[in-house]
Amino acid sequence: MKAGSSPKRISPPPSAAKSDTAKRKVKTSSQGKKYATIRRDLERQRKAMLEEAVEGLANPNGQEAFPDVSDQASAEAEQNFLMRIREREQRLVKKIDEALERMNQNIYGICERCEEEIPYPRLKARPVTTLCIDCKTLEEQAEKARR
Repeated sequence: MKAGSSPKRISPPPSAAKSDTAKRKVKTSSQGKKYATIRRDLERQRKAMLEEAVEGLANPNGQEAFPDVSDQASAEAEQNFLMRIREREQRLVKKIDEALERMNQNIYGICERCEEEIPYPRLKARPVTTLCIDCKTLEEQAEKARR
């Protein structure tokens, strides 16, 4: 190279750009196959929960008037218990929707905190998780420390 001249930039050949795109497509499609079982499980669980909620709305356990005060209290306690369960199910449906959306965006299985891949057995056991076990442990320790 001559003194005072700047180095020439060498651009990759067009075939290199195509191969990068092809690699991304292969990775994306293999990721889709990798989590296909989890996707089916999540969709099945979501469908069952929504069907159960619709059935609960169609056949509500109406608040009956019981002559005995203890029977009335038991019925109210059961109603409160069922409402808490429905609230938890509602939050779970939301988490399932978010997990399915992450799958659609090809970011499912990546820890939100450290951005490492979450091991498949953890995802299989807790498919709505967004944290690897190490980051989840750190989060739980921080929560304990705040108490």
